[in-house]
Amino acid sequence: MAMFETLRKDYSEHLQHSFKTSDTASFVKKCTDHCINESDRKSAVDQALRDTLLLILAENSSGNVQALEAYITFCIELCQRDLATASVPVMLLGDIFDAMTLDRCESLFTFVENNVAVWKEEMFFGACKNNLLRMCNDLLRRLSRSQQTVFCGRILLFLAKFFPFSERSGLNIVSEFNLENHTEFGTEKSDDILDQMNVDDMSESKISIDYNLYRKFWALQDFFRNPNQCYNKMHWKVFSAHASNVLSAFSSFKLEEQRSCLTTVKDDSIMEGTHKETHYFAKYLTNQKLLELQLSDTNFRRYVLLQFLILFQYLNSTVKFKSETHELKAYQAEWVKSTTDQVYSLLIETPPDGRIFAETVKHILAREEHWNAWKNEGCPAFKRPAPETNEDDTKETRKPKRSRRKIGDFIKEAQLVGKYHMGNPELTKLWNLCPNNLEACKSKERDFLPSLETYFEDAIIELDPAAMVDEEYKKVNDGNFGWRALRLLARRSPHFFVHGNYPINKLPEYLETMIKKIAKDRPQTQVDIKIEADETPPQSADQEFCEDVLKQESDQTDAETLDKVSKINKLTPEMIEKLSEALKGDWKKLATKLGYKDNEIKYFQGKPTQFEQCKTSLEIWAEEVEDASTENLAEILEELKLFEALEILKS
Repeated sequence: MAMFETLRKDYSEHLQHSFKTSDTASFVKKCTDHCINESDRKSAVDQALRDTLLLILAENSSGNVQALEAYITFCIELCQRDLATASVPVMLLGDIFDAMTLDRCESLFTFVENNVAVWKEEMFFGACKNNLLRMCNDLLRRLSRSQQTVFCGRILLFLAKFFPFSERSGLNIVSEFNLENHTEFGTEKSDDILDQMNVDDMSESKISIDYNLYRKFWALQDFFRNPNQCYNKMHWKVFSAHASNVLSAFSSFKLEEQRSCLTTVKDDSIMEGTHKETHYFAKYLTNQKLLELQLSDTNFRRYVLLQFLILFQYLNSTVKFKSETHELKAYQAEWVKSTTDQVYSLLIETPPDGRIFAETVKHILAREEHWNAWKNEGCPAFKRPAPETNEDDTKETRKPKRSRRKIGDFIKEAQLVGKYHMGNPELTKLWNLCPNNLEACKSKERDFLPSLETYFEDAIIELDPAAMVDEEYKKVNDGNFGWRALRLLARRSPHFFVHGNYPINKLPEYLETMIKKIAKDRPQTQVDIKIEADETPPQSADQEFCEDVLKQESDQTDAETLDKVSKINKLTPEMIEKLSEALKGDWKKLATKLGYKDNEIKYFQGKPTQFEQCKTSLEIWAEEVEDASTENLAEILEELKLFEALEILKS
């Protein structure tokens, strides 16, 4: 240890002198003369380089980057002469970046970019690639993505130049989303918005820029952040409604290239400089008072419309790691197609050079499809096609056969692409049919439960007197048939669970009653018509209850017909706000009565306040349900004994 310290100090003195005089040859000669062992010599030189760097940083407190660049170049030359470890220059760069301010780091990073060819050399690449990646990630963590966007982009471009295409460390293989990118906006209406608005500007914009539009506009950012929400039925309703309103607002708010205001300026140089000035914002502010100004900004509009196109492309594209349930329905795909055409029309109308910008976006998204297909194929390496050769040349230059690969290599390769290797081609194919085996067990192809019409087909025929089947030979009297029928009714039939406390009949009689109801529900045949004609009036309490239910359904149908004829009193936004304030404590009970399911109620619970939760549920009910009216809501409130809200509704 004492010998190593003596050697390190000796090397440090020679190193400082050689660096100041730029005499590398003399330092190489002294190193080889002092120590013959190569590993000890490299360790001592590496430590001497670090000690010298501390002295240079202490002397270079004024911010001179040229001296540091010259020192790293000196270290690279020592590595090329096999005096130092190949990873030392990048490790020293990492120490320098940690000790400098961001402004000086940005100046020094130019040196890193200019020497990308050096870092890609065979000598440095294997030893430095992990250290370079760690250094760049440390810089990115220190930078602000909204204020230092140019520096962040330079770092990412450098990594793209440094690593080959086949490098997987920078790829989002499993298609994850940045869920931490949360956009916050005002959840309550600001009282001074209307006072700040200019009446003339409102008449020119031809749209009402109110809190409702503001809320729907910024709520879309949550769907852009996590597109998988759109595959949920409840979330899709909210997204499609908000998107239609926002795009309608863009269509009504026409933009013109702002050049007329510059004609009054007499100085041509001032006018030219003002026209060429552009602004870029990586993250927009969400204040309610700024929405009107943002709608007049062409860059802002393009920013939002491009988000729509990226989202639509993801919803329609095939991604290997998507779940089977993440697939658009036919009506959803049709809506996405028409809305995409509308977005491209708005991009063409947006000045300046709208048509060129729209074509550029189409080209970029088309290239993105190629990258997506490349990732789905397991990211194969990019190789040049082999040159064509004659058969004679091929025989002469035939390569020897490769040695047999180990099973562990196959397993590792399969794990890298998220698959399994079972050792047998058929087992491997079967095991990789679906990324999630549990979801594969729940697929529709594995649903072997028969339909009600198929299972009860023979039993329905036996009810016909013309079939002349003896009572003891009917299927309803078979215990095995009855046990399976009860399980199937519990899974498939809405008549199985009956509201009431009436005692159940014997199993054959109960099944006969259920079969008659199933026969009524399906399209009528001649056998069903005969069954209805020969039906006897029900005698049991359960059958009387069924008649009452049918009668109520008939009365309800007549009432619905009258409601369609008459004018339905819809809920107004002001009425919904008043009701939400009164019902915010009982909104779950009301949502259940309105027909919302547990997953839909769970979605509403994601809102920040009980007022917003209740308000959202009432708004969606009023927009989506056909018979949503004040009369129906009044009946529901009366059933729930929410008399305070009922008075608000009637006032």
